[in-house]
Amino acid sequence: MSKHTDKFGRPVVVVTGMGVVTSLGVGKKDNWAALTSGTSGITPISRFPTDLLSTRIAGTVDFLKSSGKGAMYLTYELAETAALEALAEAGANGDFGGPLFLAAPPVEIDWHQRFALYNRKAEGVGYDRLLDVARKHPSRPVYDSTQFATIADQLADRFGTTGMPITLSTACASGTTAIQLGVEAIRRGECDKALAIGTDGSATAEALIRFSLLSALSTQNDPAQKASKPFSRDRDGFVLAEGSAALVLESLDNALARGAEILGVMRGCGEKADDFHRTRSKPDGSPAIATVQAALSDAGMDESGIDYINAHGTSTPENDKMEHLSLSTVFGERMRDIPISSNKSMIGHTLSAAGAIEAAFSLMTMREGVIPPTINYDNPDPAIELDVVPNESRSADVSSVLSNSFGFGGQNACLVMAREPE
Repeated sequence: MSKHTDKFGRPVVVVTGMGVVTSLGVGKKDNWAALTSGTSGITPISRFPTDLLSTRIAGTVDFLKSSGKGAMYLTYELAETAALEALAEAGANGDFGGPLFLAAPPVEIDWHQRFALYNRKAEGVGYDRLLDVARKHPSRPVYDSTQFATIADQLADRFGTTGMPITLSTACASGTTAIQLGVEAIRRGECDKALAIGTDGSATAEALIRFSLLSALSTQNDPAQKASKPFSRDRDGFVLAEGSAALVLESLDNALARGAEILGVMRGCGEKADDFHRTRSKPDGSPAIATVQAALSDAGMDESGIDYINAHGTSTPENDKMEHLSLSTVFGERMRDIPISSNKSMIGHTLSAAGAIEAAFSLMTMREGVIPPTINYDNPDPAIELDVVPNESRSADVSSVLSNSFGFGGQNACLVMAREPE
């Protein structure tokens, strides 16, 4: 039986290791220095031709070995790199011994592989035969690239996680959902620790075109660093980006027993579905409102206990408006005075990885006593009255954070985190 429980009698879940990779760099140290100085990682795309595209910018990670080799390979390396940092900080050497919850995009095979398959078929080799050959080939490159769970399987082998590795995709809420699953597994007593990873290396030409067809991306290409401008009047869409974050979650009992440093506490998780539209949020914001309220309730807190909000803050006209509506409904007049910022103004929208990256940044905000800014806030939207920590970071004593993830397909998830156990 747990010695340290919350007010609901559940094991207290803490974070003992974190790792981060974004377009700002590898590791928490470099990311935090860039983030708090208001540096942008958004640049013109050099990975593929963009001459005829409306959007020609992204927050790509072009400094890892697998950059340019394909989305599946980069998504794996991003996850591995973040996990190595998190496990080292947690002191979890050797086989991890807990479950893996991986948030990853449904990566498709790249076009050069599709053309290779097509050419083989044109030569008279049937598709079923091609797959059979691929399965038996030592490297199985095409076959592996088509399997959603391949990355999790490889990570499980790499780090010695236990049980079946879980791969999930809940759109822009994926990273948050992975953390939630880890928290809930520990609370249920199924494990003493869990590894939660959010990763996304799928800033491909096809992804860019698809989001452009949805009118979701910013077309303010020049200068690239100014394109992402959450909560500003002249915002026109999000900036596609890549990145990853890994969190080692443990019961407080387990962490204290082995003398681990406590980096923060996972107080509450909330999720609610929005069935209004495949990309748009319900106009009254009720699912997002319910998600925030569910996270606060799960944390055993009310709205007065939150010191800072890590916004979903995509820089799309509708999503920023909906987030303001939902938070204003929950927090009332106090919302004008609660600092809220969006790191997507600097790193772009990392999709499946976003919730995990933002959870790590939220924990660092509490530990370091510094709130990252919302950059590019030069033209405030009078319809959105928020303290967005404009353009420059701010020193602050932050003991609790709400982190929002409101994704396409009505996938909404929020986390409440605290600096220290109660």
